[in-house]
Amino acid sequence: MKKMITIALIMLSIASFAQKKQLVESVVNVVNKAVAELDSVTLAPAGVLYKEISENGIKGHYIFDITIREKGFVATVFVVNEGENQISLQNRLKDIIKRYRFSFKVPKRKSYKFQYTFNF
Repeated sequence: MKKMITIALIMLSIASFAQKKQLVESVVNVVNKAVAELDSVTLAPAGVLYKEISENGIKGHYIFDITIREKGFVATVFVVNEGENQISLQNRLKDIIKRYRFSFKVPKRKSYKFQYTFNF
């Protein structure tokens, strides 16, 4: 009985360890990891964001300033290239990006801002 409990506790601790997000602290590493992740999730056809973007009919060239904060949350999304695209499509894309959560976390009480270009 003790062996079963011990095995169960070990399995639970391994599972909880596997689900923790990686902590990225350097500005360069955060930006590189965020850009790589956005590249992968916006690629057709398997990208998580690509599906939502194509369902909303978003097309064009968008440049955004994106700020990431604790636990991979997107804190802000600001449009850099205003006037190039329809405002309604631009706002839809901003909302999609704002809801996205990155697979890594950054240190508490710190935020990291970077510029990203979306081409659809």
